Amino acid sequence: MPIDWLVLGSAWLTGVLGGVHCVTMCGGIATGLGVSARRSGARDATLINLGRVAGYTLAGVIVGGIGGGLLAAARLDWMATGARMLVGVVLILVALRLLLPAGKLAFLARPGQGLWRRLQPLQRALLPADTWPKRLALGMLWGWLPCGLSTTMLAAAWLQASAFHGGLTMLAFGLGTLPLMIPLTWSGARAARWLDRRGLRLFLGALVLLAGLLTLAAPWLMQVPAMHGLLTALGCRSLPA
Repeated sequence: MPIDWLVLGSAWLTGVLGGVHCVTMCGGIATGLGVSARRSGARDATLINLGRVAGYTLAGVIVGGIGGGLLAAARLDWMATGARMLVGVVLILVALRLLLPAGKLAFLARPGQGLWRRLQPLQRALLPADTWPKRLALGMLWGWLPCGLSTTMLAAAWLQASAFHGGLTMLAFGLGTLPLMIPLTWSGARAARWLDRRGLRLFLGALVLLAGLLTLAAPWLMQVPAMHGLLTALGCRSLPA
């Protein structure tokens, strides 16, 4: 299967713009983890955040593999197209979450709250994060903290119906968050203020919304000769024969 650049680009943009949400939701966690690492330097902050991205990626591999297994068991071509269209719906939800005021669509974080309660004792066992394996492991657990944005992206990874593509989707999302979250973990500085400007947020959010609409409509747009080459290059698929 070709790499779905439309979804990957949207996941990365979501991570970049979602950094503002991360600062709001995870700012105290990020600075707390930085303090728990005794040196509290850039290397420690980077290790913790790389662990977080690894946690996202592992979750994407797991849910993508589950989605792929269900699709393989069903053996129905139309389900693959339907899953692809649902990825578009999820990207539209992501765009709305980015564009709407903070707190809207917060219910999207609920599916992961039960899992997080089970993981919290393991998190406490890793503190203080005074060795690099502990910092990486703590970061991975942080990546599984219930968050409406990451949970919604995880739904997109599941609908990719592939462990490889699901992992890539969450990796792209996680990499997008790094430029803001590493400085925040290191020093607590609010480096995201410039990204929170209304005009920029509307522009980037609109790009994710456009990607969602294109993903949703791609099976039909692929029938238009002028769009076929572009969408094929982006990894889109047409309706089954």
